[in-house]
This record gives sequence, C-alpha cells and structure tokens, in this order.
Amino acid sequence: MDPIDKPPLTLFLAAPRGFCAGVDRAIKIVEMALEKWGAPVYVRHEIVHNKFVVDGLRAKGAVFVETLSECPEDRPVIFSAHGVAKSVPAEAERRNMIYVDATCPLVSKVHIEARRHAENGLQMIMIGHAGHPETIGTMGQLPDGEVLLVETVEDVADVEVRDPARLAFVTQTTLSIDDTADIVAALKARFPAIVGPHKEDICYATTNRQEAVKAIAPRCEAMLVVGAPNSSNSRRLVEVGAKAGCPYVQLVQRAADIDWRALEGIASLGITAGASAPEELIDEVVDACRARFALTVEMVETTVERVEFKTPRILRTPA
Repeated sequence: MDPIDKPPLTLFLAAPRGFCAGVDRAIKIVEMALEKWGAPVYVRHEIVHNKFVVDGLRAKGAVFVETLSECPEDRPVIFSAHGVAKSVPAEAERRNMIYVDATCPLVSKVHIEARRHAENGLQMIMIGHAGHPETIGTMGQLPDGEVLLVETVEDVADVEVRDPARLAFVTQTTLSIDDTADIVAALKARFPAIVGPHKEDICYATTNRQEAVKAIAPRCEAMLVVGAPNSSNSRRLVEVGAKAGCPYVQLVQRAADIDWRALEGIASLGITAGASAPEELIDEVVDACRARFALTVEMVETTVERVEFKTPRILRTPA
C-alpha cells in the first residue's frame, strides 16, 4: 500500500506490558537447566501460558508434560511458574528425581500465607478461577476441604464454612483488581472476622498492566491485547480495557490473529500484552499495523518496573 493511501492511526502503547519478572525467571530456569543438564529437560505444564515461548523452548529440547508420571526418573523436571500442589515435589522426591521449582516467588508467597493460616487453625477461602494451574497449586498446599474456592460475588453467599469466626482468604495473583475488591468486600460483609493478606495477593505486574490499560482505554476506539487464550492475566486485561471505556478489545496471540475488519475506520488503537507475552510478539503486531496505517506511536507509561527474581541455586552451581 502506498504510504499516501494509508489511513492515519494513533497507536497508544501501554507500559508496563508483556514479560514480568516471574515469567522472565521461569524461562531462564528452563534455558539454564538445558545448559546444565542437556536435552531433554522435562517441564510439568506449560512453563508460562504462551505458545510462542513454549514452542521456542521445545525447539531447544524442553519436553512439556501434564503429569509427573510422564517424566523418566533419570532426567530433570521443572515445575511451571504457576506453582504446584505439595504432592508434586513430594512425589518427585519419592522417585529420587532432580527437580527445579520455577514457581513465581509471588505465588510462593501466597502458598506460604495459606500454610501459615492453616497452622493457626483457620480454614482458607481462595478467590480464583477453577481449574487454573495456579489455583490448583495453591489449593493443593493444604488437605482437601481446607481451602474453599470462590470465583464470584455470588459464590460468597453459597460457600459453606466450618466456623465463620476462624477464616482467612488468599487470592490468585492474576485476577482483576476491581473484581477481586468486590469479592473481598462480600467476604468481609458475610464473615466480619475473616483474615486477609496485608495487601491483596494480586501481583505487582498484574496490577501495573491493568493500570496502564485503564490509562489508555478511554483514548482508544479499539485495543489489542497480545496474549494466550489460556493466560489469566491476558484475559483480565481484555475485561479491564472494556470496563475502562474502550468500545472494542481483541485478544490476539500474534499479528496473524488480528481481525482487521473490526479495525476498519478507527483513528486510535491501544496495544498491550499479558505478562507471558514476549516483546517480539508486540513488535510483530505494531509492524502489522504499520503496514496498513500511517502510524503515530505514543507510549503511555504509568510506572517503571525494576523487579528481578533470582534463579534457584541448583542452576547456579556446576553439574
């Protein structure tokens, strides 16, 4: 298309966006394990929810499985960034396997919190999404029945607890801040004695990406969220963008997924990415827009992230 023929488009690029420190660390762990032990290295569940990242690691020699029973005893296994139930490392130890835990430190913090409350005799309520690996991992820190799951404000009315005076709650780290606040309010209204974390368990990266989306949403006629359909934090960005006033929000894994017909006639577009989407996929989407529009790119930065998490010691020592 001739540059003169391209319609003008202002592109608002949200910042922070894309990779967070926990995802960065998890990917590094797989790469360092391959360097240390050679291929294959087994990974229980997708290390992070992004097909491009998973395919890249698979090409280097990572083998992704859903259960520990699929892993041979003589090869290392890595647990994904979402965390695992206590029974998983216990099983790996029973089988004398080398394992590396890539659980995000902020998810591990929630696990520690849940166990501490249980030691104090409190039954747990978890705010999270049923079936999400992080929820399964957190609920699996305690025996069956000790963690009750609520997904919505409506669930709070139906939850059956052992003792309303001895309760605590934790949250999945990748939820919508606003939706979670409503559920917490409902829990506190029904169970005034419930104990919560000092601040919500929703991680800094989830919060920051949602705040950046809120900053650009009212200025955009449409928004693209780069992320995987099974990525909780990416799906929350879609919801947050719509609630914050953007008329049309589309989740795309890559540039090839963009529905260009839905973007016809717009003059402003927002772009962000979930915490497991690499910057090269965001660049790919921006380049695809540049091929069709006369772009003016404006970065909208709401905060600067400087968080880094150390990799496990086992990977920093010689084999």
